[in-house]
Amino acid sequence: MKQKMGPAATSLALLCLCSLGVCVPMGTGSAAPAQVRTSYAAYEPEVKRTRGDVPDILPEPEAEPTSPVSDFENSYNYVLSRLASMDLAIHKLNVGHYTLDVKVSQLMDRLSRMDAKVGELEDSIREVYQHSKDNRKEIGRLEGCEKGQRIGYKCYLVYNSLEDYAGASRKCIERGGRMAMPRDRKEQEALADYVKNFFHPGNWPVWLGVNDLRSEGLYLFDDGTRVTYFQWRKHFLSSQPDGGRRENCVAMSSDDGDWWDHYCDRTMNYMCEFDDRVAL
Repeated sequence: MKQKMGPAATSLALLCLCSLGVCVPMGTGSAAPAQVRTSYAAYEPEVKRTRGDVPDILPEPEAEPTSPVSDFENSYNYVLSRLASMDLAIHKLNVGHYTLDVKVSQLMDRLSRMDAKVGELEDSIREVYQHSKDNRKEIGRLEGCEKGQRIGYKCYLVYNSLEDYAGASRKCIERGGRMAMPRDRKEQEALADYVKNFFHPGNWPVWLGVNDLRSEGLYLFDDGTRVTYFQWRKHFLSSQPDGGRRENCVAMSSDDGDWWDHYCDRTMNYMCEFDDRVAL
């Protein structure tokens, strides 16, 4: 004989079945099963989630509320981080500046030492140049006395090289002498014979150290002393000097030893005189 369950037992049985995923429809028209079904419907979403079903659209998380205090702290921390970065960059710049300053100091020291070395080298070069000039003068003097003509305490040498008056004077000085300056008749006659024999049988003019460049008609030797003896050419067709202000430098003719005035920029042979130290 079947025993009927009460409403409470029935509800408990249905709840257990629904929790297992099995729903049994009730055919009775009692109010209790309807209430049970209504309460079961409220649990259906939870039953689906327990089976692993995930809804298509997840709800967006609500934004956490912000406060003015937190924004200020973030800005403050950001400024602090930027200041720290700037401080590090300034430190690196100071280190680089100090390193550069040390390098510049070292470079200046080296430049100072180099400048001192250059000064010493320039002094040595000047000394060598002066020795070279002195040697060249001594060699020129020895050459003049060995190859030239000794007359009294002087040696004379004709150079078969074309120079203007200024160039001839410079060449004689570089060789340790000066342009030939016959100061009396004896020297003039000896020089005339020497020049004539040197160019024989030709006739070539030779520069002497005589000019009136300072003042017209005032003839001076190349060393600045005044000329007291002259051997101008005397001829009815061409008496010398005849150049006036245009011809201010004097040359000796090699055929007869007479003096002629010429343009100073004319190029011709020249004669130098040297001190004969052996005779002295």
